[in-house]
Amino acid sequence: MKPPAAHGFTYLGLMVVLALMALTAAAAATLWSVAERRERESELLFVGRAYRSALQRYLAASPHGPNDPPPAYPATLEPLLRDPRFVVPVRHLRQLYPDPLTGQPRWALVRDVRGGIVGIHSLSGAVPIKRAGFGPGEDLGGAKTYRDWVFSVQP
Repeated sequence: MKPPAAHGFTYLGLMVVLALMALTAAAAATLWSVAERRERESELLFVGRAYRSALQRYLAASPHGPNDPPPAYPATLEPLLRDPRFVVPVRHLRQLYPDPLTGQPRWALVRDVRGGIVGIHSLSGAVPIKRAGFGPGEDLGGAKTYRDWVFSVQP
């Protein structure tokens, strides 16, 4: 028979082990969540830059004759997929990417005075993790939310 002082020691040890396992699982979940947010941020940067490049190519492909109207940006994002101004299909963008942070196909559109789209930004109000180390000409470091990460064509 066991001495009376040993009763409950195994139970207490098991409770300590379970508490340590719960703390480890919570820490792993937090790290996984941060890694997932960083991945979505990286995807947002890729997609935003792709849209900006497509808008630049769209404007550069505009007819530049003396009798042509001044170049204009597209009124919707669809002309970036297949530019209707040309007989031979010109594709400035492979697909209309969804917002990686919201998962929705909707973007907030930045328009010029004539109503053309000059940029996009996310609709997410979450606070960015990345604060520095952006590409040249990208002023995204002072953003308070992802809505402030505007990917627009510079005139």
